[in-house]
Amino acid sequence: MFMRAVMALGVAAALAVLVAGGPTTSAANGWAGSVTFTNQVASSPSSGGGYPVPTGSRVPVAGTCGSGPFNANYSESWIAVQPGTEDLVGSSKFFFDKYSTFYMFYLGAHQILNGAPAGNNQIQGYDCLSAVPVPGTITQDMPPSWTNTTDPNADFDTQGRVYQTMLPFNSFFDNTKLHPDGEIDVSFSDDMGRHWVRGNGRQALEPTNNASAKQAGHVEDKQWIAVNHIPGSPFQDHVYAAWAVFNGSSNGGGIKVRLAVSRDRGQTFDKAVTISPPSQVGPAATFVYPSIDAAGALYVAFVSFPPNGSASTIYVAGSADDGRTFTPFVPVTIVTIVPGEVLPNTRFRDGIAESFAASPTHAGHLYLTYEDWDGTQMDVKFTQSTDGGLTWTTPVVVNDNVDRAGTPTDQFQPTVAAGPGGAVAIAFYDRRKACPSDASVPAADVGRTNFCIDVSLQAYKDNGTIVGAVPVGHNARITEFTWDPEQPGQHLGGLSQYPCAGARDPCPNGRGFIGDYFGLAISAGNIYALFVSTHYPSNVTADEGGLIYYQQQVLATVKRSDVGSGY
Repeated sequence: MFMRAVMALGVAAALAVLVAGGPTTSAANGWAGSVTFTNQVASSPSSGGGYPVPTGSRVPVAGTCGSGPFNANYSESWIAVQPGTEDLVGSSKFFFDKYSTFYMFYLGAHQILNGAPAGNNQIQGYDCLSAVPVPGTITQDMPPSWTNTTDPNADFDTQGRVYQTMLPFNSFFDNTKLHPDGEIDVSFSDDMGRHWVRGNGRQALEPTNNASAKQAGHVEDKQWIAVNHIPGSPFQDHVYAAWAVFNGSSNGGGIKVRLAVSRDRGQTFDKAVTISPPSQVGPAATFVYPSIDAAGALYVAFVSFPPNGSASTIYVAGSADDGRTFTPFVPVTIVTIVPGEVLPNTRFRDGIAESFAASPTHAGHLYLTYEDWDGTQMDVKFTQSTDGGLTWTTPVVVNDNVDRAGTPTDQFQPTVAAGPGGAVAIAFYDRRKACPSDASVPAADVGRTNFCIDVSLQAYKDNGTIVGAVPVGHNARITEFTWDPEQPGQHLGGLSQYPCAGARDPCPNGRGFIGDYFGLAISAGNIYALFVSTHYPSNVTADEGGLIYYQQQVLATVKRSDVGSGY
């Protein structure tokens, strides 16, 4: 397996160069806007530690972790730009070997130097080859070895250190093996994500518990990181980790948002505190996003889910004292989640409802985008605040597609970023274009509507007035190729290669996985998006013959100077 992965590196590098050819201009086919962009494949085969799944089972066996390839699906991603540079670190889920259908993955890092993919690797410290209970040792013990790590997120400080809040967990979905379920950690890297060190003295921010992966009580999930990289701020380089703790079998059982702060660049963290008071936001809050504005203030957004299953509410609050206290949480808008978390006409699970960013240019300017289900189709919406979250604009629809009568299309999983000079952007998955006739698209899907996926971009500019961010042009397509979410449809070693959130083979309807979100970042020179595509063939040959169309991570780059005058 190791040799197979190493030999594949040259193939992947050649593919990345091929894909990165000349700039492409988006146009027509349902997009009113147009922008010049490039696409490059950022994922490439590597190797690391992981757990196989025995034949006839859907869960791994403790003690069986070993070296193997990461050359399958790369689902879900985030991306962060080092301030003042065009260097970035991406993070995504690397599915292990041939076990995608059993939801077996670890987080990996993508190095992107001067805007070009330069390699990727498993994030160390959580598997049997790199978990270190005592310096100089490795172990199969669970923990510190875990079967999975999840939920990519990343942010830089002003000194080039990149951080990520980690969720290692054990994927014993059959509920017969009582191993510790998970914990919350922070890891950081000083070499653009090649090597990672566990912060907080190697101690968890939210301790390991002895619940199984299916037990209802105290399960951690949906963690995020924000770092104060505002030069001159009294809280410069302080690190804020946030996550949710689920304390029941349903939303009504309680979900609380927790926060921990480091004031020494990740070496230690204060004891975590709960920041979602039920008296303000209800008993069930998750999907937390922390962000820092130009004054160094910390803001937090999350979604509150009512116990009765009615429409949910997005809340935002701010802290001007380094996360010690928060203003009251302001209800921003109602958001309706698609029933069953599955969009019509496909079987993949939909993702996190919202995305949030604070302006690094204008103090108190906040941007919130979210997906909203109207009972027939999904739209992307946008609201903003210019007074530190006290008041918010009436939400507007971001996607400007004009669908044919009777054939609605979905726009979903929006992500928002704010960069230097008042630049703001929203990107989202978009199904306005019919599936093309393409080698990567199965014949049965060619011509299907509201099915295959592109990525659309909407640029905004905020000049610091009370008007806030205003659109620059129209939606523009930033994917060179439309891709099919039913890929990979092939098998390897008799196993489906389709990533399955239900951890089964075959994957049941409505439990496929393309990721819950994807990454967007803005530098002084460019807008960068990191997202999934199944267009590009891997180097792995399927049981059926031909190369497998795994989910790859694709980097889209748009020059700010090409977006519009003054952007």
